[in-house]
Amino acid sequence: MTASAPPRGLSDTVRACLWMLGGIASFTTMAVAGREVSVTLDTFEIMLYRSVVGVIVVLAIGTATGSLRTVTTRNLPLQTVRNIAHFTGQNLWFLAITLAPLAQVFALEFTSPLWVLLLAPLLLGERVRAAQYAVAAIGFGGVLLVAQPFSGSISPGLIWAGLAAIAFAVTNLLTRRLTRTETVTGILFWLTVLQLIFGLVAAGYDGVIARPDAAALPFVVLIGFAGLTAHFCLTNALRLAPAATIMPIDFARLPLIAVIGALFYAEPLDPLVLFGGAVVFGAAWANLRLAERA
Repeated sequence: MTASAPPRGLSDTVRACLWMLGGIASFTTMAVAGREVSVTLDTFEIMLYRSVVGVIVVLAIGTATGSLRTVTTRNLPLQTVRNIAHFTGQNLWFLAITLAPLAQVFALEFTSPLWVLLLAPLLLGERVRAAQYAVAAIGFGGVLLVAQPFSGSISPGLIWAGLAAIAFAVTNLLTRRLTRTETVTGILFWLTVLQLIFGLVAAGYDGVIARPDAAALPFVVLIGFAGLTAHFCLTNALRLAPAATIMPIDFARLPLIAVIGALFYAEPLDPLVLFGGAVVFGAAWANLRLAERA
């Protein structure tokens, strides 16, 4: 697949950062669209229709560019494990955004970089320095300021968001591993095809699959496009820099979604959101500086 890539004169770490910013915009769009369609579709149905759109887009662009010939089955077992992890995490995430404020869901999702830091040496053999653990811990402290998960009873939505974060960490690490031998088109092809299969099974196990109505259809299409572009950006970022280096950049989604939740869903915008957002931005920046000096 092709896209307008970040300028080639920049370092790989900075280019990876720019790809991550594209992913942030895509994931935020998907969250808003997912909230809108959750009234008429369950999470399995949302994932099913997202995958239908994704398959159409990948096949169309892959055919037009000739990149479909780079799709192989040599890593199909690993592709399957990656997509089981992602399918699980994405369904839990869509469920969480219907049960808890968007800022809290994103805040708990952002524990994913911490799981990446913990699991990267084990799954990828990547070296993680003590300073990187320190700045990631500071960033997680900012997340806690926003989510305040221990200020009262923990809702099911927050539990699902926390479990989704672990699944996303595994997904990101396996994506990084696949980028060593697979093309972006190959990864996105198996992402959409396998998750279409998973979605059909999960949504149709009871014999009933709801169809999106006229009001929901545009949001369903938007989820499909946003999900695909998010993974396209993320895969390119992971190809350019270690997972432990770039994933903390994803913290930037938090203040953005907090403002969106306040403006469009009347979710309280606590001052701690702004302070916590500043903390996580600082941690992400510090981690990038450490990577540049490595």
